Amino acid sequence: MKVLITGASGRLAGYVIRELMDRHELVLSSRRKPAEEFSKFKWIQGDLTNFDDCKRMVEGVSAIQHLGAQPWPVDYPRDRARANEMGIPFDATFKTNMLGTYYLMQSAVAEGVKVVVMAGSNCALGHGFRISNTPFPIHYLPIDENHPTYPEDSYSYSKRAGEELLASYTRAFGIRTYITRPAGITPEERRINMAKNATKASGWTDWMWCWVGSEDVASAHRLLMENADNLPPHDVFFLNADDTTALEPSGELVEKFRPDLLPLFIAGYMSGHQSFLSNAKLKRAVGWEHKTSWRK
Repeated sequence: MKVLITGASGRLAGYVIRELMDRHELVLSSRRKPAEEFSKFKWIQGDLTNFDDCKRMVEGVSAIQHLGAQPWPVDYPRDRARANEMGIPFDATFKTNMLGTYYLMQSAVAEGVKVVVMAGSNCALGHGFRISNTPFPIHYLPIDENHPTYPEDSYSYSKRAGEELLASYTRAFGIRTYITRPAGITPEERRINMAKNATKASGWTDWMWCWVGSEDVASAHRLLMENADNLPPHDVFFLNADDTTALEPSGELVEKFRPDLLPLFIAGYMSGHQSFLSNAKLKRAVGWEHKTSWRK
């Protein structure tokens, strides 16, 4: 299968490239040149917010691994000064993640692309980057794909809206579309640091100590693409580790910091360091397993 990988110079892309390179013909696209180890692959320099660039990217491909994105809300009130220092326009998150995805999907329709797997985010829930200073409303635990979403910032909204955007292309044009919701993508070097520097929690966090190994994100993206014919035409999947980044068991964290959530746990769930986000749907769909660990 000829596969386009967008965002090919990004931190996640290398893992996806390595996961796919022995099985598929790859085309890479990004604004900056990818790592030298991937120089044997065709690279198309381009910007997702340029429609002509997107049309060049998709030429001749039958599947897309859409990894390109602005990975945080550059207009977030507490981060705007940092974005200004980096020279990032205030609307970069919305343009890249929404307009860029629209241009890519329009190009995919014209080219007859069959499958698109997009790296979304667990932020689609709206539990991070809160602007209102109100707590994220948790309806039940563990949280799954049916849980209501409450995004407030441009990044979280773009990830949630991106899911609906791809769903519309499935309905209208029959492209099979799948969105993952990875949480805290963590390469090996970061896992080593996590183990060295782990300390007990000092309070509750709306991020809920969620994480996922970079290699495990890559395997999930491959499995979804390769098993598309056996899946519903469109779907969304949480993509996170089985455990948390916390030293304390999950039940202990709730009892200590959020006892109001105790009645919301699904019966029999509170066991060990189990994640507050459920990855069960992804496991059922394609037999995915989370294999990396920071605890070892």
